Amino acid sequence: MRPHPFFTACALFITAQITAVSATKSTAPPAKNNPLLTESALPYHVPPFDKIKNEHFAPAIEAGMREQLKEVAAVANNPEKPTFENTVVALERTGRLLDRAQRVFENLNACNTNPAMQQIEKDMAPKLAAHADAIHLNGKLFARLQQVYDNRSTLGLDPESAYLLERYYKDFVRDGAKLSDPDKEKLKKINAELATLQTEFEQDVLKERNASSVVVDKKDDLAGLSDNQMASVTPTAKAEHTSAGRTDSSGGEEGKFVIQLQNTTGQPLLGSLQNRPLRQRIMEVSLARDSKGGQFDTRKVVLRTAQLRAEKAKLLGYQNWAAYQLEDQTAHDVPTVNKLLAGLAPPAVANAKREAADMQKIVDQQNGGFQISSWDWDFYSEQVRKAKYDFDESQLRPYYELNHVILDGVFYAANKEYGLTFKERHDIPVYQPDVRVFEVYDRDGQPLAIFLGDYYARPSKHGGAWMNAYVQQSGLFATRPVVANHLNIPKPPPGEPTLLTHDEVRTAFHEFGHALHGMFSNVKYPRFSGTSVPRDFVEYPSQVNEMWMDWPEVLKNYAKHYQTGESIPQALLDKVLAADKFNQGYKTTEYLSASLLDQAWHQLDPSQIPTDAVAFEADALHQAGVDFPPVPPRYRSFYFSHAFAGGYSAGYYSYLWSEVLDADTVEYFKEHGGLTRENGDRFRSMLLSRGGSSDALGLFKDFTGREPYIEPLLKRRGLEKPPTPDDNPAKLSSPAG
Repeated sequence: MRPHPFFTACALFITAQITAVSATKSTAPPAKNNPLLTESALPYHVPPFDKIKNEHFAPAIEAGMREQLKEVAAVANNPEKPTFENTVVALERTGRLLDRAQRVFENLNACNTNPAMQQIEKDMAPKLAAHADAIHLNGKLFARLQQVYDNRSTLGLDPESAYLLERYYKDFVRDGAKLSDPDKEKLKKINAELATLQTEFEQDVLKERNASSVVVDKKDDLAGLSDNQMASVTPTAKAEHTSAGRTDSSGGEEGKFVIQLQNTTGQPLLGSLQNRPLRQRIMEVSLARDSKGGQFDTRKVVLRTAQLRAEKAKLLGYQNWAAYQLEDQTAHDVPTVNKLLAGLAPPAVANAKREAADMQKIVDQQNGGFQISSWDWDFYSEQVRKAKYDFDESQLRPYYELNHVILDGVFYAANKEYGLTFKERHDIPVYQPDVRVFEVYDRDGQPLAIFLGDYYARPSKHGGAWMNAYVQQSGLFATRPVVANHLNIPKPPPGEPTLLTHDEVRTAFHEFGHALHGMFSNVKYPRFSGTSVPRDFVEYPSQVNEMWMDWPEVLKNYAKHYQTGESIPQALLDKVLAADKFNQGYKTTEYLSASLLDQAWHQLDPSQIPTDAVAFEADALHQAGVDFPPVPPRYRSFYFSHAFAGGYSAGYYSYLWSEVLDADTVEYFKEHGGLTRENGDRFRSMLLSRGGSSDALGLFKDFTGREPYIEPLLKRRGLEKPPTPDDNPAKLSSPAG
């Protein structure tokens, strides 16, 4: 899932002077009839996508900033004694226009961008940073907040309100409210530059991904691809080539093919392509992205971002950026994260090397005459899988048709667990024809939410998969949620079925777990709505939802052959479940490598920032013991949007941390009957509905009735080790765990 101000992979980084914003004059056309300036009249306040145009965004965002500054000034200058209502709740009520305009813009810019929107994003990034600073560094405003906070024990607040006060105070302090005036000025400059750099990085990664498409001259070179895989390559050659902006003479010619890269280092077709030189070319192009010179090279952006983050952390009183970031997460501190990652790296790499040895045996038996490399891994791991478990991924795809997966799998599980029902609506406008709209009804039959499904890949869409909210649930504003899931499944030609990989099915269940978190939100304050939880907790509920993808009752309901309608054979299902731990050495190592890179960059002192980003990356992987060339990092630093485009900086470990909680919770579900309404209602009431309104780890412990343990995760990933006298710290109940 990718990081984003309004995404689950996804904290608003709008944080310079009030006069700087107030003096800003929009160069956009007049805002007459701008649909973003008023709340949508559509059901659930769904944005009127059919009326929104590029020229509406900048005027609406700028109007939203001006309006919020007036609202904040009224709070700061209130002559009455500061109270929770006239200060904290009053602040929570500010910025409605800005939130609406920016939420729509940022979400659409991620899933259906264009050059005009990208320019707006660049223009707005420093202005939004200045806007946030104008609020959080307002001395009069903070003085009122401080007075309320100092008297908190006498206010008699309910738990959610008390937590809101605590969070507001902590947010302001962490954003520099206690700094001296000269240091506040330094912070404003850093924030503005960081906002610009993050936007530049994100856009360059997308542009480079499109420009790095691999052109294949002959169809024979694509031997090994299934008909469905060929369908994702053949008809798009000319269109993709044009959209990528390439100028070489090989593009767009009849008989040629284009392989469009995905955001991760590994590429889906590598598991099927028989042509080893082509596999090598694809992997080398993928690994070289954004670091080989040219207009999209991000090495300087990475170095400057690391420098500024380290300086900002020091300015705010922290040892480094990771320490600053982790203080506000459930992991709490750097030693805890370092211990988790360092402890898992050796067994993960050892497993990966054993997996490589199994593949090398096949290469040698076939007289291949080469050592397994990164571009060989997927191809030969499929052969190992077939030899060990007598099946390969291609046998599964005919049973994983997109519509069945969503309606009869994802939605079916939600019905069984939570009593939800879904009705597709065709009367609500969408921003792209492929987007589907569903109204979601609660267990009592009452309307609950709107869900948008945007499943197909396109050049205008960022890579990866994510959930976002166009409208957040809030008791304060009486709003119901409008949430969306975004995947990047290659779209087949018209009339052809959309057949998914096993991982794409898992992703569909995962992202819907985020959607449930947003739809079930039942809080008063929007600050806590839905997925507004710590970064290392937000993936936990969605990872739990993955368990239903291969739950027998669910799987048999959706895994039906797209031609015959027959359910997946029990024998094949048994093989899938038996192979559950297969290739976990690779999967864990590639993830850990990226997580360790993230920490290496963000645990630097300002004086330690390197001059050679490539050499630093190589040394960091070596020092961590994960420099195993056949398994490169899931993301190299230079296209690592999680780490350098915002939300997950020093936080990519979160997926693994959340998986500790997830694996433990899955065991709880299994121990208590699995897919039952009783379990679902308990999970919803005690955790999903609470959003960020309470301590996150406390919510987990309340639900399971125990501290989290790492053993279920080790078992799941095949990383169990013999117990030792020091193994008690596997309990993750405290920052030391």
